[in-house]
Amino acid sequence: MTTKSSGFSLIELLVVVAIIGILSAIGAVQYSGYISGTKQKSAENTMQQIALAQTEYYSNNGDYHNNGDDCTPTGETSNLIEENLFGDGDVITEESGYEMCIEPDGTTYKVKASDNKDPDPKILTMTANGVWTGK
Repeated sequence: MTTKSSGFSLIELLVVVAIIGILSAIGAVQYSGYISGTKQKSAENTMQQIALAQTEYYSNNGDYHNNGDDCTPTGETSNLIEENLFGDGDVITEESGYEMCIEPDGTTYKVKASDNKDPDPKILTMTANGVWTGK
């Protein structure tokens, strides 16, 4: 006598669903880390563009553009950077998730970037000589 199987048991189906749930949870965490990493790298690239624009601004005006002592990165400071250094170009994009400002640092400057949508924002800082802090 042979027994005919009519499908999967409930336990087998629950095990498969649990495994798929665990794999999707791991994937979601990895994807989130990937997105935040790409946004940070985009902000760093923009900060390097600002440093290049500062060189041109200095050669034209004899000093560096800045947003004031101990500035806090906001949308307004980002817009001023775009206006003064890039001629209203959209360099500091909203998709990057970072706002930027430039503060004087002796005879040079520091570029600061902050993810203002994060409850505990990470502040990236790049000095005029290319030294990074706050990573």
